[in-house]
Amino acid sequence: MAELDEPQSAPDDPDAGAGRPKRRKGRGSKAAPWFGTLGQLDFDIDFFEKVLSRKPDSVEVLRVLAELVSRKGLTDRAVELDRRLVDQLPDDFLARYNLACSLARAGQADEAIDTLSRAILLGYDDLDHMETDPDLESIRNHPDFLALLGE
Repeated sequence: MAELDEPQSAPDDPDAGAGRPKRRKGRGSKAAPWFGTLGQLDFDIDFFEKVLSRKPDSVEVLRVLAELVSRKGLTDRAVELDRRLVDQLPDDFLARYNLACSLARAGQADEAIDTLSRAILLGYDDLDHMETDPDLESIRNHPDFLALLGE
């Protein structure tokens, strides 16, 4: 007989049995989180990767996922996603700026500076942020970067 305090699915429910694994209740047992051992960032990345697989051209999903993988330190994946964004939004200065940040973090200094230059031409104008953005640390003393800042 089913326990009364556990939610039950209706027999005609197409999602019956889907979703979270059932937790067993017992004295002294602690239920594991339904998403297993993933941390929140890993869970979010996994979630948005799955959404992206269903909507590969979604600008919103690409932006969020690029930010998440960048935060996780997955620089190659961040570059790939940011390139896809720039392909879809060629005149978006923020997409270009974010690609430049990913390229700088990936050690691709020349392309990062070229991409920053294009972002500025498209309208990016927060030079104070550029000077302090930790994503641009690897190119901070590069002569071409300093020239972009007017130094």
